[in-house]
Amino acid sequence: MTTAELDRWLPDPTVRVAHRCEARASADRLWSAAQSVRVRETGVLGSLLRWRIPGLAADPTYDELFRSPPFTPLHEAEHALLSGLCGRIWTLRRDYPRLAGPDEFLRWSAPGTVRVLYANWVEPAGAGRSVLVSETRVAPVGRQGRIGLLAVRPLIAASQHLIGSEPLTIAVKRAEAGG
Repeated sequence: MTTAELDRWLPDPTVRVAHRCEARASADRLWSAAQSVRVRETGVLGSLLRWRIPGLAADPTYDELFRSPPFTPLHEAEHALLSGLCGRIWTLRRDYPRLAGPDEFLRWSAPGTVRVLYANWVEPAGAGRSVLVSETRVAPVGRQGRIGLLAVRPLIAASQHLIGSEPLTIAVKRAEAGG
């Protein structure tokens, strides 16, 4: 994944959070390990996700999560998955419209909402190592979208470190253990 590839989906985000974790494992093994991490394994982040997305079961893998509503798979490559979500992420109700596919995500322009890009991929790092990367981008649509995003920014800032400390760390440990 390159910045240009991510920019195709969501250029000029207002919020951008990126995490990288290196593993002593091949890209194949690290990607497989990342796809096996379950929401319930990620303590605080898993609880936060279930709180912010009412009705979310505790048992899906993150791979399954990003392929199921309210998320929409946008692009998949050998060691990469990009997913999108649109709506009012600051509400406590499930206010995320079901998108028909990648084209609808690209065209999304409903005022008072945001577009969110979730990008996860593995890069080779040489000498039998690889890096698991997670980048999330958020862009508001219109003035009300900017106001709504301002309301949820403190939650994003306070919890974004959990991505690196929970699912990415679990995936790296699992890959390095050979599973």
